[in-house]
Amino acid sequence: MKKITFCLFAILGITNFTLAQVSFTSQSIATTGQYSICAVDMNGDYLDDIVSVSATNIQIFYQNLDGTFAETNITTTPADYLPSWSIAAGDLTGNGHNDLLYGGGSGVTFMIANGDGTAYTEVSGPEFVFSQRSNFVDINNDGHLDAFVCHDVAPNVYYINDGLGNLTFNQGGIGDYPSGGHYGSLWVDYNNDGDIDMFMAKCGGEPARRTNQLFKNNGDGTFTNVAVEAGLDDLIQTWSAAVGDFDNDGHMDMLVGASSFADGGHKLMRNNGDGTFSDVTAGSGFDIFNGTSVEHATYDFNNDGYLDIFGNSNSVFINNGDFTFTLVAVPFSGAAVGDFNNDGSLDTFRNGTIFYNTGNANNWITINTQGVQSNLNGIGARIEVYSALGTQIRDVRSGEGFKYMSSLNTHFGIGLDTQIDQIIIRWPSGIVDVIENPQINASFLAIEGEHILGTNDQTISTVSLFPNPTNDQLNINYKGALIGSIATIYDVSGRSIHSEIIEDNSINVKNLSAGTYFLNLNVEGKSTTLRFIKK
Repeated sequence: MKKITFCLFAILGITNFTLAQVSFTSQSIATTGQYSICAVDMNGDYLDDIVSVSATNIQIFYQNLDGTFAETNITTTPADYLPSWSIAAGDLTGNGHNDLLYGGGSGVTFMIANGDGTAYTEVSGPEFVFSQRSNFVDINNDGHLDAFVCHDVAPNVYYINDGLGNLTFNQGGIGDYPSGGHYGSLWVDYNNDGDIDMFMAKCGGEPARRTNQLFKNNGDGTFTNVAVEAGLDDLIQTWSAAVGDFDNDGHMDMLVGASSFADGGHKLMRNNGDGTFSDVTAGSGFDIFNGTSVEHATYDFNNDGYLDIFGNSNSVFINNGDFTFTLVAVPFSGAAVGDFNNDGSLDTFRNGTIFYNTGNANNWITINTQGVQSNLNGIGARIEVYSALGTQIRDVRSGEGFKYMSSLNTHFGIGLDTQIDQIIIRWPSGIVDVIENPQINASFLAIEGEHILGTNDQTISTVSLFPNPTNDQLNINYKGALIGSIATIYDVSGRSIHSEIIEDNSINVKNLSAGTYFLNLNVEGKSTTLRFIKK
């Protein structure tokens, strides 16, 4: 493994608005793969890594706690198909290491990680699939992650997981137009009924082929196209859409992007909360934007608590909170998104270049989801954050935009709010977890059906661990009294592997295997969790 440290060079700082300020610095990294379009945690430590793939190699830049990266290259059996059209990541087997889906022009290849993430097994089916957007999602809500792939020239395909990573090929039932035109699948619970639905962004061709679709989940394993009733049956050549709650009213809105202006431009659609959408494009900023894009996604880049929109055209639309957006130029055009230095500001990665967000004074929180009854990644979970700013919602998704794979960690900016009143997590299983007054400016591991690790009172936020990484002994730095407190160590799968009463502000970890762990401390009724690495 090669350790890589970056020097950063400032590129750009723009806008006159304090809360809307967004700027980036850049650094190139030596990717070797033909496809460098993926940014996701690959080793179960919930830090965003960078992935570059070729036919016989998976190159991973593992993020370290200190902001550096450790590069490794894993040789694989030649992939039958490469991600020439899209890539997705998720844990099909539940072993704590994400697998990869390559969406190729003639078929689909899965790279399945072994138990420690050091090797991958290539699995490709015989079916012809002209792949477009691909996703990992629990389609039948049985607790196992499935795979979905848009088909360009035929009905869409999906792969049902038996829970052991064995996938059964299916075609039809969720986007059946005979000649395809299925380009961008976006899985979202648009009507807040607890069942995950899917918006299908279409391509060109005859009117029926290029009309966008909205598939409502009927809750019984079937889906019905309700785009006409919802007001989303546009003829615009779309390719992808950005879906998020742009006004923080608890309902998922949508930017229906235009990859061609032949049939109309971008459309900003407000979710009315009754299963329908209203066109609010006029005056939004998208009505005068003349740049087309095949990539559309939404993230809060300036941590002001409102979801911004970006795609191609070297632009980010900064959300003003009232369905108007301010166009800001950025040095990237379509990219994978993640926090690559763990500082609470979202960065991007594209074609061998990391663009680091320089951040601002706004506060934030990141939730890492771990399913128990639901799939291990928690994909499909709805997370709600309540603060003085209002209510924010996010869905955990694998595969947004057209081809990139971005972080599975769920990020919230909260502006100048100094506390979060409550977080609610609605898991695909139906389980609901609630946490009151969590610490801000921190990342937390939420385990389905249990307390959220790290939901601590501010008075114990000064705890630190050293040395970290460590070989034998983990020392706890805390000004208060720790003796008699309970310390519990969890592995990356959320399993409690050791618990003890602290006697001298240190814990012997000599017998732990090398890897990433989480230490949870309960002190005088309060709780905090810190990540550490055993060498």
